[in-house]
Formats: sequence, structure tokens, C-alpha cells
Amino acid sequence: MGKILVTGACGFIGWKVSEKLLEKGEEVLGIDDLNDYYDVKLKKWRLDKLQKNKNFSFVKLDISRENIKYIVKEAKPDAIINLAARAGVRASIENPEIYYQTNVIGNLNLLECAKDFKIKKFILASTSSLYAGCNTPFKEDLPVNNPISPYATSKKAAELTCYTYHYLFGIDVVIFRYFTVYGPCGRPDMSIFKFIKLIDEEKEITVYGDGTQSRDFTYIDDIAEGTISGLNLSGFHVINLGNSNPHQLNEIIKLIEEKLNKKAKIIYAPFHKADIKATYADITKAKNLLNWTPKIDINEGIERTVNWYIENRDWLKDVILKD
Repeated sequence: MGKILVTGACGFIGWKVSEKLLEKGEEVLGIDDLNDYYDVKLKKWRLDKLQKNKNFSFVKLDISRENIKYIVKEAKPDAIINLAARAGVRASIENPEIYYQTNVIGNLNLLECAKDFKIKKFILASTSSLYAGCNTPFKEDLPVNNPISPYATSKKAAELTCYTYHYLFGIDVVIFRYFTVYGPCGRPDMSIFKFIKLIDEEKEITVYGDGTQSRDFTYIDDIAEGTISGLNLSGFHVINLGNSNPHQLNEIIKLIEEKLNKKAKIIYAPFHKADIKATYADITKAKNLLNWTPKIDINEGIERTVNWYIENRDWLKDVILKD
């Protein structure tokens, strides 16, 4: 492709997408505001890895600010992959304004850049949280008109804005709805990272509900490869990227216990109203359009994640977890 602009480059998915683009010989301009939604130590660790590659450059910037346009104009990227987002269902209820600022206004700013500077390829990260109330497996053509968190609502707004800019200005847009992404150096507000760290430290973990809720846990490398393959598509597409093989939270805890050889101390709390009971991706579209299927099953994925944690335990002990 040439030069790719990756926003949220120090976030979990943005880091891995940038890394794989660099491995493929692409030039990457990473943008991230390095906000403290979760412990910045993780973001700086990822950034340090990326900056070892001469084809990676970085600008610290909030995409919801107007000056993003000066950066994009100067960089002249061939494509934009917008992975910058405020994520987290429960946190969005506490502070919805910042979610709309980044996920809606920030995305609009980038679409304006694509329009003004003739950037024809645009990829947006969206979420399986949009499927609240739908029957599983979730298909992309389901009506997703009943979001139950400000986070999901902000992503729905971003998706609609993308379609408008595709329709009006002919921008090729691919929207990926991600399903519970996990792996090494994942987000510390997500269950797998938290459970590994807390079980290893022999501290209590909190399970909201009875642990029978299921998630379509999808390994980070699979997600990154699927995202990059979207650069080859023309037109407008909404595509699920998931493992298409859900697992209950109780199963995940057992796997982590086995890999760490430690027993979890579980506290059960009420199921949160803004959570979805089950997620399950229909990935027929990804297979047909992208020739993409996930390669890493949950056993291997958890093992890789636990091994990374053990190798980096010395500095991870100081990482602050977020609910």
C-alpha cells in the first residue's frame, strides 16, 4: 500500500496491526494520545517495540482535535486504519462524553481528512457490543438498533458516518466488528489479563454473574491479519472478525488455572445490565471476502498469553488493573 496511518497505534489492536504492517514492509505512521484510561506502562511498552523499526514514525495526538488534519495533510497516507477508540462498556456509562468525543468526533475528523486529501481506503474498528438483543450467531445484516451502552451507541454512530462518507465521496470503507480480543500485552481492563495477573498473585477475582456468560474470544494476531486484509477491498463492507467458537467465562478461568498451576479465588457479583450474556460471530462474510479464518484456538491463545505474562512478570507486577 505504501504509507498507512494507524490511529490508536499504542493500543492493543493498533500495536499488533502496526507490527504486522511493518513486517510486511509497509511504512506506518502511528498516532496515539497515550491517555490513561488504563495503565500507560503497557502502551509505552508497545510503542517501544514499534519504534525499533525504521519504517515506523509516531505522533502523540488526540484524533478528536482539529490539528489531526495538519498531520494527515503532511503525511499523505495511502490508507487510514482507525483503531483509536475509547473502549469498555461499563466505563462508558460513567463518562459517556469522552466516548462520543473520540469514537464519533474523532472518527469524523479522520473521514474529513480522507475526503479532503483524497485518501481512498478507510478501515474502522467497531464492536460486537452492537449485537445486544440479537440471536446468535451474530450476522452482519442483523438490525443493530438497540445498543445498551454509550460505548456501543458511539460505535453505531461511527459506522453510520462511515457509510455517509462512502456514499457521498466514494471512499472505500471496511468496518470490522471485533469479538473479545485477547492475547499478550492485552488490555488490563479485560477479563483475561486481569484474571491471569490476579490468579498468579493469589488475589481474588470478580466474576459478574455466575460465569456461564460466554464470549467469542479471538486471538490478537488473527484480528490483526483480518484487519490488514481489509485494505484489499473496495466499496463498503461491515465484517465480523471473531473466533466463531464461544467459551464460558468459567472455562477461561479453568484454563488459566491450569496454565499457571494455581487456583482462582472467585467473588461473584451481580451481572451488569450493560453486558451481553453471549457473543458468537458468524464469520461467513470474512471467509468469503477476505479468505480469513482464525488460526489460534483458545487453548493455544491462553497458553501464549500466560507465557508472555510470566516472561514479563517483573514489570507487570506494577501495572494497575482497571475494572
